[in-house]
Amino acid sequence: MTDTEERRPVIAVLDYGSGNIHSAVKALQAAGGDVRLTRDRGLIRDADGLLVPGVGAFKAVMEQLQAVRGPEMIERRLAGGRPVLGICVGMQVLFEQGVERGVETEGLGEWPGVVDELKAPIVPHMGWNTVEAGEGSRLFAGLEDERFYFVHSFAAQEWTLEAHGPFARPVVTWAQHGGRFLAAVENGPLSATQFHPEKSGGAGIKLLRNWIKSLPGATL
Repeated sequence: MTDTEERRPVIAVLDYGSGNIHSAVKALQAAGGDVRLTRDRGLIRDADGLLVPGVGAFKAVMEQLQAVRGPEMIERRLAGGRPVLGICVGMQVLFEQGVERGVETEGLGEWPGVVDELKAPIVPHMGWNTVEAGEGSRLFAGLEDERFYFVHSFAAQEWTLEAHGPFARPVVTWAQHGGRFLAAVENGPLSATQFHPEKSGGAGIKLLRNWIKSLPGATL
């Protein structure tokens, strides 16, 4: 590879039993990543980016992650400033707690807050919706007027974390379904979306490409 050629960043997709893994892999490949579906600890540690997918119940996803020591691997990457992207329930588990049907489950605690049921007359929130991208967002660069695909009944609906450690103030993106909820967060090396980029057509691919382009050493 010459200096002028693009380098496809290595993206590890954490393989822990989540149901949307293969569509996420294909979307990341389309966005320019060299994608590896894996639970290999060394590859997950060393990859340019780590994607944490997630569908289903908060409690079930946490149990599946714990079974493959996912929380430890995610924490080690973040401690080293290495980028991580969570999708759907992969975003929800980054918060301190999830409450579903009265069941309280401890999350990864990367962000303060509780994930609970949407305050809307109809749930799940299923289909295409616009978002209110936060000022300075890199994920949504060039995508300010696009729609993204959501499938969920639960979400984080408050944000209390401001600037943290050496990182800049988090960029928070909102959406509306009944009330406001968090559609995406960009916080230092840790980013996440409540919607499914891999099901969001060209806009989702562009968002994933924006994330990949932000990875250290990427030349896309």
